[in-house]
Amino acid sequence: MTDQAQTLRNLVMMREHERRDQMSNSGERAAKLITVTSGKGGVGKSNFTLNFSLALQSLGKKVLVFDADIGMANIDVLMGISAKYNLYHLLSREKRIGEIIERGPGFLSFIAGGSGMSDLFSLSQSDLNFFREQIESIADEMDYIIFDTGAGLSNENFNFIHSADECIVVTTPEPTSITDAYALIKVVSSKEPGTTFKLAVNRAGDKQEAAQTADKIIKAAQRFLNVHISMLGFISEDNHVVQAVKKQVPFSMAFPNCAASRDVHRIAQSYMLVPASSDPGALTGIKGFMQKWLRRTK
Repeated sequence: MTDQAQTLRNLVMMREHERRDQMSNSGERAAKLITVTSGKGGVGKSNFTLNFSLALQSLGKKVLVFDADIGMANIDVLMGISAKYNLYHLLSREKRIGEIIERGPGFLSFIAGGSGMSDLFSLSQSDLNFFREQIESIADEMDYIIFDTGAGLSNENFNFIHSADECIVVTTPEPTSITDAYALIKVVSSKEPGTTFKLAVNRAGDKQEAAQTADKIIKAAQRFLNVHISMLGFISEDNHVVQAVKKQVPFSMAFPNCAASRDVHRIAQSYMLVPASSDPGALTGIKGFMQKWLRRTK
């Protein structure tokens, strides 16, 4: 088992070196931008974002979580932290981006959304340029910048989904969750055909139920939308998750050996082994994010 784990770590490191070499040769910044969203609320999206980010960090990656859930920002609550600063302090130019980055459990870097999120979509050109410069200033320091958006498809969520390198859609086996996840993918893909989706099934009873849930969305998207979606993985239904939320401690830290923790760690390992799928010449990374963002906000 130890030899297998070491082999996997070596493979992950090799793939990461290859990715960084490619980024370096192309002149692109290393940070990869990921949006995590869901078709409906209550599926554990923010909990997934938090613990997925911690799992990536435990594998040696530098991760910044950006709480982009307008009106319902709660990443800091899940960690039991009261953020001193949030995005508002950056957009009002009271602080620079390095000053609003907080540190959570495991020294995970995060930016609280707060009231500043709504201001992000009504910025002047000068303010947008400032925001771009601030984001670019930290891109070289991070491997992943992960945006935890709200549920559903508001204009704000669509902007994050469209602008990021790829979108992770979180669903559960519940029929309403499956239907809403598919509806979100349908609307986004109709407006932005090049969007890359990955699917994460949360609260699965077992591997078979997770596969059946993912299969419904993947096959429907392929048949009716001509959209290819890959399954990222699943997280088991686990009472330890509820206990961790009550404690305001990430479940992967409160109960590192529980089923959900093992699952999210497995997802992080798999994610790092699969190269990003993007069309040749597609805008990726922080440069692509900001160019696509500016197109949507003009």
